Amino acid sequence: MSSSSSDVVVESAPTVPTPPRALPNGLAAFLVFLSSGAVLVLETVSLRLVGPYVGVTLQVTSSVIGMALAAIAYGAWMGGFLADRRDPRTLLAPALVLAGIATAVTLPVVRYAGEALRGGAASAVLLLTALAVLVPAALLAGITPLVVKLQLADLRRTGQVVGRLSGIGTLGGITATLATGFVLVAALPSTVIVLGLAALLGVTGLALGAYLRRRAGTGLPGPARAKAALAVLGLAGAGLATVAPNPCDVETAYHCARVEVDSQWTEGRTLFLNSAEHSYVDLADPTHLKYAYTQWIGLVADVAAPKGQRLDALHLGGGGFTMPRYLTATRPGTRNLVFEIDGGLVELDRRELGVRTGPELRAAVGDARVLLDAEPTDSRDLIVGDAFGHLVVPWHLATREMAAEIRRVLRPGGVYVQNVIDYPPGRFVRAELATVAAEFRHVALIAPPAAISGLHGSNFLLVGSDAPLPLAAIRAGLPGLPEQATLLSGAELTAFVGDALVLTDDYAPVDQLLATA
Repeated sequence: MSSSSSDVVVESAPTVPTPPRALPNGLAAFLVFLSSGAVLVLETVSLRLVGPYVGVTLQVTSSVIGMALAAIAYGAWMGGFLADRRDPRTLLAPALVLAGIATAVTLPVVRYAGEALRGGAASAVLLLTALAVLVPAALLAGITPLVVKLQLADLRRTGQVVGRLSGIGTLGGITATLATGFVLVAALPSTVIVLGLAALLGVTGLALGAYLRRRAGTGLPGPARAKAALAVLGLAGAGLATVAPNPCDVETAYHCARVEVDSQWTEGRTLFLNSAEHSYVDLADPTHLKYAYTQWIGLVADVAAPKGQRLDALHLGGGGFTMPRYLTATRPGTRNLVFEIDGGLVELDRRELGVRTGPELRAAVGDARVLLDAEPTDSRDLIVGDAFGHLVVPWHLATREMAAEIRRVLRPGGVYVQNVIDYPPGRFVRAELATVAAEFRHVALIAPPAAISGLHGSNFLLVGSDAPLPLAAIRAGLPGLPEQATLLSGAELTAFVGDALVLTDDYAPVDQLLATA
């Protein structure tokens, strides 16, 4: 009997790849908090970067938000895609450094492109906001899925890990939004905020790369020359930002502002807000009104009461304080109260435009709608509405409810004048006339004939009162002004307004009405 032996083959279990080692919980939370918050800082500051070129309208705000959301969606998808194919530890540091570089480069890109894309065209708005937000926000949005992948060592804790990091990211966004809106924008210029954020992201990326390299032999990949090239690129972006054309002398909480000396007259000063001419001030002669619409306001004020009689005047919007000074010069003893939302602009006016506040000129900083609520009934002879800018119209100052408040504050027989800027087909000025006419018994319009005919855009001056307006005196004064203007009232005005919408707090599509056909 023979015996045989058989070979026993033992198959080894398949090798399971060791999942990447998780980051410390505190570091993971910090990276998600920082990257999510940085996206919201970029989104908020982008409104200020593009505002001088395309305005701060509803379309611009919507475009910035939309581009930021698109960047978050694309960046999160790409981050998750890469996290499944590469060790996330090798990607985190480069993503932060590249995000810092892209953030620094945003400044010169937006400022050079903005000069070429000025205006409110939808294509210009979309392109400029995309240049401001898309690339750095997408890079930052990719960090969260990379961190999540590293932390998912135990699939039984997937919900807990994802939920916690998602919540931390949301808190980062909330914190950044509030801090930027309430603190950073009020305290620092946009250039400083953007470059400071770029430096923070770059330094964090470099520090994270060094930490991961010591801990697990990974970090910021590539040869020294590649790393040096990234550093040079970041410095170049920051350097370009300092030489890129800056439309602001002073960046206030609401405006990009600058003051230029009139080349024709050394005492003349032009105030630019968001790159548009806003006010002209003659430091030597407060009765010198350069712009046609200010001449119209001056004419209405001249005939609204006997010559030289003092008035109690309220101004909704300060600008360069041109009209308060005119009234004080032509009607001594007039008491002017100016509502100006931008305290930084008031300080600029004091420094460079010779504004001196006192009993005859008081400035209250705040929203005109809110401040108007506190004004006594029947307390003003003249109210001047000049808070609508070239590309910016605060819709809540254009509604019937606002007009009703103005009528309440005016004395019987008092006059309201409102400056409106509109372009063909003139839907906004018609709607605003319909709105003012819904509250005041007597309404008139002053504008160039070509603007009334819809040939080009212009300033329009709306005049309203509960008492009959001095139409004959206004008509008599218009031919003596440098620019030809027409006065519409009665049936002519009714025909011009047509079936225009009356704007209300519930429905005031101002930005859409201002859009050109």
